[in-house]
Amino acid sequence: MTAIDLPHPTVAPAESASGRIRHIAARVAIYGILILWAFICLFPIFWTVTTSFKIAPDVMKGNLIPFVDFWPQWKGWQSLGLSPDTIFQTSTVRDEFLKRFWNSVVASVVASFLALVIGSLAAYGLSRFSYRFLWMRNKDISFFFLSQLILPPVVLALPFLVLYKEIALLDTRVGLILVYTLMVLPIVIWIMRDQFKAIPVELEEAALVDGLTVWGAFLRIVLPIALPGMVAAFILALILCWNEYFFASLLTSTEAKTLPVMVASQTGSQGINWWAMAALSTAAIAPLIIVGIVLERYIIAGMATGAVK
Repeated sequence: MTAIDLPHPTVAPAESASGRIRHIAARVAIYGILILWAFICLFPIFWTVTTSFKIAPDVMKGNLIPFVDFWPQWKGWQSLGLSPDTIFQTSTVRDEFLKRFWNSVVASVVASFLALVIGSLAAYGLSRFSYRFLWMRNKDISFFFLSQLILPPVVLALPFLVLYKEIALLDTRVGLILVYTLMVLPIVIWIMRDQFKAIPVELEEAALVDGLTVWGAFLRIVLPIALPGMVAAFILALILCWNEYFFASLLTSTEAKTLPVMVASQTGSQGINWWAMAALSTAAIAPLIIVGIVLERYIIAGMATGAVK
């Protein structure tokens, strides 16, 4: 009995070539869309940075490309006392900028940390235990927290003004920290709840069998696993607090004023000082860019595990 050689299936050269062309065209289209979207996202930052090195005629003419459309100058940075020829000189504007910068750092970092601690505990409880408050269960309580983001901040203007005046928290960093913590707490709870739900309960049960308490299992088992999501939640809360303008302008006047309020104040009787505003905005967004670059791997890990949705 002899073996019969069956013909191997072959793909027509025309079909193979058309398939490769479709594959290449699809990849070109995808990368083209991604490049276009990256350009759209990065152009405002590019415009802000380049405007900080322009003078009035360059701003009015709409020149964009440095060394081609215009020659960069330090006029915007000189108005803040941050140019190379003024950095070592006494400058009241630079002192004011550093004060506002420090206010933003303290209020944003402390509020984000408090929101992360409180929000993580609340999210862990909602993901591991069953609660009942009046007619609300866990899902209702979680939605209640998220619904706080729907409330327009202007609705809270008068209550906060009256309350802060009574307890002497107007124009203080403590007042800003408290309101910022309340502002970002709902989003932190939702992010961390999803993060804790992704961690198997069996790990904690095994830790309890080995003799750990509930707190011990939470601190030694759950938190190290949830660290990427916590970092992602902290960075998101930090960005929201750093860029917040409404409450900062409402509840502060001189001592606790932050950078967004200072940026918005770069106007006068002659109009908007675009180069100074751009320099101030560049100095304001630079720390967030540095934080994002340094903690990039934690952000990606948190997004990959479902922490950010």
